[in-house]
Amino acid sequence: MSIPDRLGRRLVQLYAGLALYGASSALLVEAGLGLEPWGVLHQGLAELSGLTIGVVSIIVGAVVLLLWIPLRQRPGLGTVSNVFVVGLAMDGTLALVPDARALAVRIPLLVAGILLNGAATGLYICARFGPGPRDGLMTGLHRRTGRSIRLMRTAVEVAVVATGFLLGGTVGVGTLLYAVSIGPLAQLFLRVFAVPGTAGGGPVMSGGTPEGAILRP
Repeated sequence: MSIPDRLGRRLVQLYAGLALYGASSALLVEAGLGLEPWGVLHQGLAELSGLTIGVVSIIVGAVVLLLWIPLRQRPGLGTVSNVFVVGLAMDGTLALVPDARALAVRIPLLVAGILLNGAATGLYICARFGPGPRDGLMTGLHRRTGRSIRLMRTAVEVAVVATGFLLGGTVGVGTLLYAVSIGPLAQLFLRVFAVPGTAGGGPVMSGGTPEGAILRP
């Protein structure tokens, strides 16, 4: 694969992955059975502020990105794109998908949301344009404190879920199912969507990489 072709594929993967991530998060919202950790916070802040959950996601992403400054993290194209594309895709999907009331519909929405979220994670990480703001926060805290990424991720996400829940965000079986399944799913899709010939070859599952912030060792 030539360099221009490889770059084109990476850009397609980046934006397809980010859009799919936002759409999959919207499916979790529609299912109403529990959101991913940051989704709980976004929903809680949306309830409090009256803003859409997508707009809240953009605002939170921008604030988290500012926290990169003292952590001496450098954003990439994927980092900045993540802030805007995911939130816009969430609101767009929520506007298109009808409200689901029957449990027979909500359960498939939950399962589809988690599966598509795993695929989206593999797509945008393998594009290698930089981690999302929240993932970079984990790796930045890891580098600055010397603590493990697992510990930093757990501490941040527990705080995020607790705050979101207190603000009215949805915590439920979907939150637990997401927590136990997203790692294996993302590992699978990281291998599926690896771009041949990118720096470092395929994704490296190590503690100091963006992948390590998402995939718990």
